Amino acid sequence: MKAIFVDGPGLAGLRWSKGHIPVLALHGWLDNANSFLPLSAALDGLDLIALDFPGHGQSRPRPAGCRYLFDDYVFDVIAAADALGWERFHLLGHSLGGAVSSLVAAACPERVSSLALIEGLGPLTTPVDQTVSAWRRAIQRSRTRPRRVHPDRHQAILARAANGDLGEAEAQLLAERGLVETDSGFSWSHDQRLTWPSPHRYTEPQVLELLAAIEAPVLNIYAEPASGILAGAALERRLAALRQQRLFAHPGGHHLHMQYPDALAPVIKEFFHEHQA
Repeated sequence: MKAIFVDGPGLAGLRWSKGHIPVLALHGWLDNANSFLPLSAALDGLDLIALDFPGHGQSRPRPAGCRYLFDDYVFDVIAAADALGWERFHLLGHSLGGAVSSLVAAACPERVSSLALIEGLGPLTTPVDQTVSAWRRAIQRSRTRPRRVHPDRHQAILARAANGDLGEAEAQLLAERGLVETDSGFSWSHDQRLTWPSPHRYTEPQVLELLAAIEAPVLNIYAEPASGILAGAALERRLAALRQQRLFAHPGGHHLHMQYPDALAPVIKEFFHEHQA
């Protein structure tokens, strides 16, 4: 493993050069490239690059005055692939990273060979009748606020573990790229604009059209029982929209790739090797 910096989009990341199958790994919201550390040891045969999205981990934040709009992540990924000289590549995405991967594959079918999505088939949506309320919420809540400072590193890690499904060990991995020391303690370094509400999202029919346009094979990995991010009829509709899809469910939470890497890694590795051409 080595630390890298991808010029062009200006993204930091980690690279495991264990083969010749090019894979871009994209993490979830407020996570970072270290979320793929548990999987990486068993992904032989891959040239795996895990990126920090802008404002996450060790990547630079977006310029002042900019928001973190979902669509912009798609352009970040394409710019990273261009900078790496990867004309065709595979995608491994978790949560936000899976949603971004879905759009990259739909928008650039000639470039994506396959994609493995962990709890991330397409982006979150908003019903049409909530368009105005979403805008009003974004205007009201897009405000800079004091950053929370924890008295020590351990307390910061415990706070991250308490705010979701992560255990302390998984939160510790994210802390290696996501904590900074201040004069009064430790803070998580993500850009606070990442927590501002989105003024608009896609509708579900738009997402279904995008998913139907994906030409590459898709491996969908989900927690069992469902973690609540996407489940039931909504998930079934999205799966049905895909041309080529495979489903793998495993007990765990939303971060099951960090919690159960020994179970997931062989499935992901086999999938990418199967579709390496």
